[in-house]
Amino acid sequence: MTPASPPVSGAPHHRMAAEDRRRQLIETAIDLFSKKGFAGTTTREIAAAAGVNEAIIFRHFATKQDLYKAILDYKCNAPDKTEWMDEINTRMEANDDEGLFRTLIGKMIAFNREDPRFQRLMLHAALEGHEIAIIHHNQVKLPIGAKLVDYITRRQAAGALKACDPNAALYALAGIPQFYALQKYIYQSSDIPLTDEQVVDSFVQILLHGLRNSTTGEIKQ
Repeated sequence: MTPASPPVSGAPHHRMAAEDRRRQLIETAIDLFSKKGFAGTTTREIAAAAGVNEAIIFRHFATKQDLYKAILDYKCNAPDKTEWMDEINTRMEANDDEGLFRTLIGKMIAFNREDPRFQRLMLHAALEGHEIAIIHHNQVKLPIGAKLVDYITRRQAAGALKACDPNAALYALAGIPQFYALQKYIYQSSDIPLTDEQVVDSFVQILLHGLRNSTTGEIKQ
């Protein structure tokens, strides 16, 4: 009896369910797009990395553009995103300023720590001028940002937060942890002496209370 031929290297050993295959292709595409960008990655490369024929990709996604958009939906509709949005809404309803800031800062840092590939992918998209960056901004960041500006404005009116431009406050709230995460998890800086937990604690205190010691009065020049 003629022995069976060995499986082709890189080919899957069993037929995946459609949803599992779709998820595998998205994960593989995230990995490659995060390294080479949209323009620099071909569907042939994605297929090879996934161990399938290129035709399998087009069975699930009509075009490379559709695959790119599917990545956005995949990340934005993840169950953990719904959970932390529910937590944010709960903090807002309770007027829990510290809890809200801590949740936002902690989740932003954790998102970059747990999967820095997506942040790299979005940086590539912005540099390439790809519409996925605009879609992501409009679908995700703008609604959350508007909700936070409304919250900050309301809490300022109640006297709980200091008076300042609420939009500037939002940029500080989002920008400070994002810059830290960029340094640590994208640029992989090795000279950061603090843990993420310590950084979250410090950022919350800085945003809520500022840096100047109010008991000492104005600093003389």
